[in-house]
Amino acid sequence: MVERTATGIEGLDRILEGGFPKGSVILLSGGSGTLKTILATQFIYNGGKQFKEPGVFVTVEESAKNIGWNIESFGWDIKSLEDKNLMKIYRLKLTPERDIKAQIDEELKMISELVQKIGAKRLVIDSTTAFGIWIKEPGDLRYMIFKFASELKELGCTTLLTAETKGGKTDFSAFGVEEFVVDGVLALYFSPPNRSVHVRKMRGTNHSKKVHPLEITKAGIEVKSKDEVLWESIK
Repeated sequence: MVERTATGIEGLDRILEGGFPKGSVILLSGGSGTLKTILATQFIYNGGKQFKEPGVFVTVEESAKNIGWNIESFGWDIKSLEDKNLMKIYRLKLTPERDIKAQIDEELKMISELVQKIGAKRLVIDSTTAFGIWIKEPGDLRYMIFKFASELKELGCTTLLTAETKGGKTDFSAFGVEEFVVDGVLALYFSPPNRSVHVRKMRGTNHSKKVHPLEITKAGIEVKSKDEVLWESIK
């Protein structure tokens, strides 16, 4: 029996047999506007609020303050979770003036220390696509993504990595390697005005094979698990 980490997101746990496999690394892939960051944030927030599981949200592209604003727009009280060490937001800092590989090693150490400090069970990296800004050589980039995902798995958290794609039906990663170094892939789509989610793969899970509507409400994201989106309608 595979242990699960429930997302607490309406409808999503239902199509995942109760949640993500505990300790797995999951890729959230999709184009712009597919709600990757919001879904990942809600996963961390629900962990602390509903399940008392500490979580760390690592942002690569946005400031910690902006992430806080995004959360609070749904009425989520992150300050109380931060005060109780149930949630921490960390800005991963990279600069082109220094060796990128060395910096990533340093940041992995910082993330590991933060995870241990609060006893985190959940972890988000948003987003891996930003690594492409600093690492231009494709071979080096693929190696660093592989190394990053492998070392994160050693932390024992249930981890979500987000990746920006071109938004096509079969685009599951930005650099052609992310989907192969993870345990599961959630593909998010946006064909205006409709959004949807498809579980591309999930280790040890008899997951739904359908594409399900994804809606954003005042309280966050909901997956319409009983409804189906026709594959042909996704552009």
